[in-house]
Amino acid sequence: MTVKLDILSDPICPWCYIGKTHLDKALAEIPDHPFVIEWHPFQLNPDMPREGMDRRDYLERKFGGKDGAVRAYAPVVEHAEKAGLNINFEAMQRTPNTLDAHRLIHWAGIEGKQQEAVDALFHAYFVDARDIGDAEVLGDIADSIGMDAAVVLKLLKTENDRADIQQRDSHSRKMGVNSVPTFIVANKHAVPGAQPPELWAKVIGEIMEQMQGSDG
Repeated sequence: MTVKLDILSDPICPWCYIGKTHLDKALAEIPDHPFVIEWHPFQLNPDMPREGMDRRDYLERKFGGKDGAVRAYAPVVEHAEKAGLNINFEAMQRTPNTLDAHRLIHWAGIEGKQQEAVDALFHAYFVDARDIGDAEVLGDIADSIGMDAAVVLKLLKTENDRADIQQRDSHSRKMGVNSVPTFIVANKHAVPGAQPPELWAKVIGEIMEQMQGSDG
């Protein structure tokens, strides 16, 4: 038996990166876990211009200047370090519109490479400080996980799946999701935020116990 784990996330959300790292750690320690994972789109900035914007301008608008941004990101840096992640905020030049990155995650899912796509996008943005709103960067990422970059670049020039991604994002908001990451277990239990590996180990343990009980 398997249990669906739906994850609503945005590849420029640092808490999503931290949350995935915690979940991965728990899953690695319980290799026979029952989860089948699917990633779903949620844009932190759905109104972001299509070409993205200068990161400094973005931070000024969102947090009222550098000091506000530093205060807002201090807990992120602390939790990232605890998770063993080194987020390269200093090198980031642009804040992208992530709609095309979500399209790539969707297409990767069709090829059974969704986890790899999410990992590669997080790494490109948070470690390499690349602009994941740029088609060439997304083509490189596709190539790095064994997708056909030429096909991806061709698709990115079309409107394919843009409306679908926006509709799915909008549907999640209507259902009450207002922050990410949000994890939905077995289509009924919502687990918000970047939860520690211990919590996931407990959740997985309880699910496996219930499954064994129902088998008996």
